Amino acid sequence: MTSEEFVAALDAENQARLRALEPDATLTPEVKGPLNVPNLLKVALRNEAEATLIAARWLAASDDIKLMLALARQAADEAKHYELIAKRLGQLGFDADTFDPLAGGFGPLSKYLESLTSSVERVAAGQFTREAIAIVKNRQFIEFCERVGDKETAALYRDIIEPDERHHHELGRRTLLRLATTPEAQAAAQRAARRTLELADELQKKALATAGIHHAPGC
Repeated sequence: MTSEEFVAALDAENQARLRALEPDATLTPEVKGPLNVPNLLKVALRNEAEATLIAARWLAASDDIKLMLALARQAADEAKHYELIAKRLGQLGFDADTFDPLAGGFGPLSKYLESLTSSVERVAAGQFTREAIAIVKNRQFIEFCERVGDKETAALYRDIIEPDERHHHELGRRTLLRLATTPEAQAAAQRAARRTLELADELQKKALATAGIHHAPGC
């Protein structure tokens, strides 16, 4: 099939899987303490730190100038998100400088992303699929913030972070259209996207079962 047909089919498959995600689940089981906005934002710090590092490592390993520029934009945005979330945590009474979000190392999903070696796999798993997951999780987090009356955090995600994540997803779409042009490349991209969604599903079920965690933002 053409790359346009493949990307449309992959997007449809991803969206079907995303609709099946439980609305009260999260990708990260490391919330400590009560389920509230500050503790969920600590999860967000980890997600943004991991996303920044993955994009930066892929950037350093790439020789595709268009992909390099897309990854540079993403790494800068994720780092910006980290700083904005840290600032918001400070306004809520928590000093993010006292917190190391990567003290326990990468989570399973980021470890998988780090293991990918081809550009088409990285784009399919990272920008195209992980960012699609982030859009869903951020929408749930915005709704949570609004329900508990935290309009400032909701606005941060709605007005700045979520639009960036949508842009990253679109960068992934455009790059896949360029790279997923052969049956071999399309098969590799599909495997990577499916595994990313499988890991997301496994992690959210574990989080809900072991810690009752829900509504944590994505990255």
